[in-house]
Order: sequence, then structure tokens, then C-alpha cells
Amino acid sequence: MFSNFSPRAAAAYQRINVETSMHTIDQHQLVSLLYEGVLGAIATARGALARGDVSTKCNSVAKAVRILEEGLMTALDRNAGGALAENLGAVYEYSLRRLIQANARNDDAMLQEVARLIAPIAQGWKDMKNTNEVANDMLQPALVEA
Repeated sequence: MFSNFSPRAAAAYQRINVETSMHTIDQHQLVSLLYEGVLGAIATARGALARGDVSTKCNSVAKAVRILEEGLMTALDRNAGGALAENLGAVYEYSLRRLIQANARNDDAMLQEVARLIAPIAQGWKDMKNTNEVANDMLQPALVEA
């Protein structure tokens, strides 16, 4: 009745699941996922570096670079975002350079530096969403009573 486990089938299911969830996710959640992806890839690269797993380290750094370049940097609206967007762009560009250097030099300190740069931005982004949700929750009773 059922066939043996197929890695291709599992990969297809995962891809469909990701594609489906992308249609139901808001912009704020998407940026949060990008930050999580960068930080997760850096953590994986650091672990691989410590184990001497060059292939995984290189793939993880490449993943972090792609997320920064293709996700976070392209999401910046430098016209409407003003100085904040310019500053974030500068942090992302610096982080890209450091990731590439860390990969070439097998330098854990550089990987850790990038994680320390991105983590507070990611946390601030999460806090911004939480603050907005709390404010909306506080307004709901007032709107109902009016």
C-alpha cells in the first residue's frame, strides 16, 4: 500500500509547505524569518568550523550571505527608510564582508562578530511587532466600548 520513504518526496512536501506558508505570512514575519535564518546559518557555520567540517561551514556561510544579499538588503527601501535604511544597509554590507573573510580565514571570531551585530537588530524587529500587538490589544476594548 505505501512505498518506502523517499527523500525526494519529503523534500517536495517541505518545499510545498514552505511555498504555502509564504502566501499566508505577513511582511513582518518574513523579515523575522530572514533574521532567524541568518543567525541560524551563522550558528551552524560556527559549529561546523569547530568540528572541522569545511563543507558544512562553507554552505552555511553561503546561506547567510544569500539571506543578507537576496532577502534583507533587497527588502530595504532606501528612499522611504531614510537614515535607518541606510544604516541597516551599511551593517548588512559590513556583515557580508566579514562573513566572506571569516569563511576564507576559518575565523570564528568574525562569525561571532556578525552574529553579535545582527542579533540585536533581529530582537528589535521582534520587539517592534510585540509592541504593536500590545498597543492594538489595548485599543480593542476602547473601540468596542465606543
